[in-house]
Amino acid sequence: MQISLRFFASIRETIGQGNESWTTSAADVAALRDALIARGDPYAGALARGKSVRMAVDQQMCDEATSLYDGAEVAFFPPVTGG
Repeated sequence: MQISLRFFASIRETIGQGNESWTTSAADVAALRDALIARGDPYAGALARGKSVRMAVDQQMCDEATSLYDGAEVAFFPPVTGG
């Protein structure tokens, strides 16, 4: 399935871009995060397990158990962001 990824604040700075389109077979946000980490740096550093990362699907806050579907927009950001 094709999804849109959005990265904000320090995660965007670490990854070096604010958004991208990506094809994945991840069933939920947890599997997507693991797949991004598996891509290696800079994704591994920005989204590493143990780091506090907030997520949203289609602009609704979610947890890692949230299911994904074709066309979803998934955002990753630190717990506190500035303007």
